[in-house]
Amino acid sequence: MDLIHLGKELKEMYLSSNDGEAVAMIHLFGIKYAEEIKSSGVSMKKIAQAAGIKESYATEISKGVKLSKFVVIK
Repeated sequence: MDLIHLGKELKEMYLSSNDGEAVAMIHLFGIKYAEEIKSSGVSMKKIAQAAGIKESYATEISKGVKLSKFVVIK
């Protein structure tokens, strides 16, 4: 998955989140697409930029990627 597709998916997840759950959705994005994110070689900051969200959310994407080793999506 390339930067454009990662950014589009993150944007969709972020915008479709319920009130108070935006950061959780960013974590979920990192968990769900961890392998694609890692194999793309694109920085988390660039993914956040491509999604049109704050660059500081790159930290939250990274947390999701790290959590992906320990959790399974329902």
